[in-house]
Amino acid sequence: MRQNRSFSALIFTVILAIGAALAYLVAGVSHFESLWILSGAVVLAFFVSSTIQVADQWSKAVVLRLGKFRSLEGPGLFVIIPLIDNIPYWIDVRVLTSSFKAEKTLTKDTVPVDVDAVLLWKIVDPKKAALDVADYQSAVGWASQTALRDVIGKTMLCDMLEGRDKISNTLRKIRTRPSSGASGGA
Repeated sequence: MRQNRSFSALIFTVILAIGAALAYLVAGVSHFESLWILSGAVVLAFFVSSTIQVADQWSKAVVLRLGKFRSLEGPGLFVIIPLIDNIPYWIDVRVLTSSFKAEKTLTKDTVPVDVDAVLLWKIVDPKKAALDVADYQSAVGWASQTALRDVIGKTMLCDMLEGRDKISNTLRKIRTRPSSGASGGA
């Protein structure tokens, strides 16, 4: 997920502008001191702008301190310690969609069918999704495809043709393991 850096860029620009103005005022007295003021302003601007983070309304930031989980942050403004804290994941907590296909699946009466499906899912525990599963988006997709194949394998072709509501309701009852941090529905 893309990070919102506009506020950090504004802070960087303001600090750099103040440092440049101070360096300009001191330039008449000593060029050496004005260079020190300007370089100090650049370092301070980098430090402060990398400290201030903003998470959008629909995202959570997973913050690690020296490689260990520290907190979930967001939405809104929060502060990290540069070089000590790290944000490896920005988790989208909105309802997400994934389309997939259960190709050449046999029904209960051994009729091969191809089924397309759309999965609506949402991360309910961003910490578990980020830290307990290597690639949670792929895991949700593969688990959904497997569940769809399993339901098709237990369904007669005539039941499939009568209505998708039965299959959809069966799939809604199937949840991924709690450790994945995601919940889904067909």
